[in-house]
Amino acid sequence: MDDLLADFLTETQEGLVALDAALVRLERAPEDTATLSEVFRIVHTIKGTCGFLGLTRMEAVAHAAENVLGRYRDGTLAVSQAGISQILGAIDCIRGITTGLEATGAEPEGEDAPLIAALNAVAAGEAAAAAPRPAPAAPPPAMPAAPVAVAPAVAPPAIPPTAPAAENEAGGANAPPQTIRVTVEVLEGLMMLVSELVLTRNQLLQLSRNGADSAFAVPLQRLSHITSDLQEGVMKTRMQPIGNAWAKLPRLVRDLGVELGKKIELEMRGAETELDRQVLELIKDPLTHMVRNSADHGLETPEQRVAAGKPEAGRIMLHASHEGGHIIIEIADDGRGLNVERIRQKVLSQGLATEAELAAMPEREVQRFIFRAGFSTAAAVTAVSGRGVGMDVVKTNMERIGGTIEVRSKEGRGTAFIVKIPLTLAIVSALIVEAGGERFAIPQIGVVELVRVGGEGAPQLERIKDSAVLRLRDRLLPLVNLAGLLHLDSPAAEENAFVVVTQVGPHVFGIIVDRVFDTEEIVVKPVAPILRHVTMFSGNTILGDGSVIMILDPNGIARATGVGAESGEGEPERDGKRQALAHRSDQRTALLLFRAGDATPKAVPLGLIARLEDVERERIENAGGRPLVQYRGQLMPLVPISGHWDPDLAPARQPVLVFSDGDRAMGLMVDEILDVVEERMAIDGAGERPGFLGTTVIGGKVTEMLDTAWWLRQAGEDWFGGAADRARGSGHRLLVIEDSPFFRNLVVPALGAVGYEVTAVADAEEALRLREAGASFEAVISDIVLPGMDGFALARTLREGGAWRDLPLIALTGRIDPADIEHGRAAGFTDYVAKFDRAALLDSLRQCLTAPVAG
Repeated sequence: MDDLLADFLTETQEGLVALDAALVRLERAPEDTATLSEVFRIVHTIKGTCGFLGLTRMEAVAHAAENVLGRYRDGTLAVSQAGISQILGAIDCIRGITTGLEATGAEPEGEDAPLIAALNAVAAGEAAAAAPRPAPAAPPPAMPAAPVAVAPAVAPPAIPPTAPAAENEAGGANAPPQTIRVTVEVLEGLMMLVSELVLTRNQLLQLSRNGADSAFAVPLQRLSHITSDLQEGVMKTRMQPIGNAWAKLPRLVRDLGVELGKKIELEMRGAETELDRQVLELIKDPLTHMVRNSADHGLETPEQRVAAGKPEAGRIMLHASHEGGHIIIEIADDGRGLNVERIRQKVLSQGLATEAELAAMPEREVQRFIFRAGFSTAAAVTAVSGRGVGMDVVKTNMERIGGTIEVRSKEGRGTAFIVKIPLTLAIVSALIVEAGGERFAIPQIGVVELVRVGGEGAPQLERIKDSAVLRLRDRLLPLVNLAGLLHLDSPAAEENAFVVVTQVGPHVFGIIVDRVFDTEEIVVKPVAPILRHVTMFSGNTILGDGSVIMILDPNGIARATGVGAESGEGEPERDGKRQALAHRSDQRTALLLFRAGDATPKAVPLGLIARLEDVERERIENAGGRPLVQYRGQLMPLVPISGHWDPDLAPARQPVLVFSDGDRAMGLMVDEILDVVEERMAIDGAGERPGFLGTTVIGGKVTEMLDTAWWLRQAGEDWFGGAADRARGSGHRLLVIEDSPFFRNLVVPALGAVGYEVTAVADAEEALRLREAGASFEAVISDIVLPGMDGFALARTLREGGAWRDLPLIALTGRIDPADIEHGRAAGFTDYVAKFDRAALLDSLRQCLTAPVAG
């Protein structure tokens, strides 16, 4: 195959992906001239190039589709569903022809006359006949793959809109970014070389640490920095927007809606969220299956939805976002929800559990039976779903890449699947531990916290029958002794050990280890075939000293031991109030103690801190009189608590508290990290000074509580807007609804410090459960963008009736456009405050809690 044809095939496949989504948009908005022009331009380009290359079959199909689009564009023919269906059929035909071209270098044989006749009929204004979509002849199975990069490792550039030639000249103001196509094999080889370089770097650093005053210390440090930068650069070439995996979903949903007789709206948010190409390929099929399930099982017919008081069109929402070192994907619908009673009957009929066991299970555990192999509640098998072979495969595929999947459903309200997957599978950050004299790596994505047990004042291990448990913050965690599980010679002494608290889905449990070393960037190597039956391992790696260690898989450990059945969220669901999930201002909070500037200890909620870093003094740069450091591919501002940073007086390694939310990060430079403790934050605001909420007593010492919001603003980032102020809460009870853990940890101490009693939950459904359980509050503060039910829908629900109907309802959000504010007030919000303008929020609370609220 010559280079010209290879380039044509690559560009055509990119165009076909864009055409699917564009045609679905055009069908929904026929007046969208920009989308119509985009579709016409792509089809015209394909047709023109076909003529140049002598591809007569593809040219004929593209020409017939172009005729219909031309009639749409000049306004002589109205866009119709039947016409769009025929054009989509032409796109499928072209796609099949390109597959044959890629395999054999020549157009496959096929009969396109019925399709072309149907397209011509549409162009002539006649009713479109139901023409079959011809499938091109399949290529011979033994043919070798063509040497063409059909899956570029970087996101394919969008086809730019028609513009004057002057705008596209080199150096022009609107010149598109220059790109080059590289085969995936080349990038995979480069990634392997970088992985080996990382391993060699780790070995050299280990040798340097063992030698005193080594002449190689400085060059090795520089090598380490260059290797890290190179690693990040190569990783970026592997990163692709998750929108690439979603590209076919609008077309899929559209076709399903036509096939099932349903009206379906697909909403996609966070399509620009990037993750590793390898992970992206592995999640495409599971995501497609879940969307098909939502369309078939989840959404009702238009008649059923109208009868239930819902909009005629059902809604499927996909949302992707970064959270730490992983990606959170939510696939939600507003359909009928899971029928828990039907699931129970199916469980009993298949003998998966007894009636007594089902009666003791919380509703969420019952819903998780849909992930069992062969389990389906569908009344009939359809062409789309109902065979019971889907969700268990989805769960298995997610766990295979170190991810988890959870389901949340409310009958009559809808279902949401929450998928948590690692950002990359190639190089990950891991915690190195030791058990039974052997070292292991635990990926940090699965580590919730690390607990030392057995010391004075530390949590103690307890036993229920023969099982070890840990009482941690009024919750019992089941424990697994790693050395005992792996049958090592010297199991860990449970009375004086470390517990690695990890989470698998909704279940939280602890792994007992002897020692904890450090975190390290490790290169993941696949498990050898002889060990693949041992599900506790997900791979192996080579440490800096050259030793090979196994990488533990928390999912496999949970499956092998059966722990976690009632941990985490199970117990709170039984009492209906779910207090364990609510973040209260008067509960014991994990605090990080440190020193900075003077001898008085200082504290900050541990949940606000993304990472603790020791930054080498040489890495800290100065720009405009402000210290900065290159951190994870971007410049991170550093703020010294003492007010001034002198590089000549600074330590060789500067302790930094990293605060991060989304793509924003800042570092707070401190003198010394002291400890992590759990205390109730009884803050005395007397004598408050800028940057601190007040003082409290921790461990018998007066400790200053950090005002994190104040320091974030010193970094120059517009995290919230506005300045801080002071008001007294007078014991008023507030409910805060905020899905971001970062902002929950920010709002609760800030309001608690001025006297409010605050309870915070993560979504609207949780808030409504508190209302149903009889919880009492005097005001509600809610974000607008929430998973599942958004803030606008929550406001309307609260104003419809119930115990909270007349409560002040304050929107605390980053969406402060006039249209959003108007929408919020129409939905029932009392006031609208920018996130996180503490002064405006306190003023709003003061006014709302002293003035009567109109119902």
